Amino acid sequence: MVPALLTTAIDTAGVFAEHGAYAWRVLRRLGVRESDVEDVCQEVFLIVHRKLPEFQGRSSVRTWVYGICVRAASDYRKRASHRKETVTDSPPELASASDPHGEAAGRQARAMLDRIVDELDEDKRAVFVLYEIEELTMNDVATAVGCPLQTAYSRLHAARSIVEKAAARLAAERRAPP
Repeated sequence: MVPALLTTAIDTAGVFAEHGAYAWRVLRRLGVRESDVEDVCQEVFLIVHRKLPEFQGRSSVRTWVYGICVRAASDYRKRASHRKETVTDSPPELASASDPHGEAAGRQARAMLDRIVDELDEDKRAVFVLYEIEELTMNDVATAVGCPLQTAYSRLHAARSIVEKAAARLAAERRAPP
């Protein structure tokens, strides 16, 4: 049963306001195509709305939302082979005071990281995204992905190795003359 304090303290709109952008980023990094992120994110928050009365507070709301995102992204990937990607507008980037060249370099770096993360298997990707990108504690990561703490550390170590090798390979390809 949900404690009365939790029931009155959180609602679907509050969860969405606090974790909507987070869920969008997580879904993108878990392999959901940019053109489909909005739909899958909506599915996530429909599940949040339906399951919120059952939320017992054994983990943080952020970790709970992440677990829902993982399952929604997995379901998406299972059915994604039947879809064609269409170009849509992406969520607006936050305005920054940096120069256009710096912003372009940042977008290129994010695109490269997304390509590299897409090469990771599902288990390693989940741990890497949560720990390195979303900056959750390893205890929260292990809880979110449903594995022992040492397994999460092992997956992170393996993912880091793959990411470092892929980044070095891509950097070498960029330096190589055409």
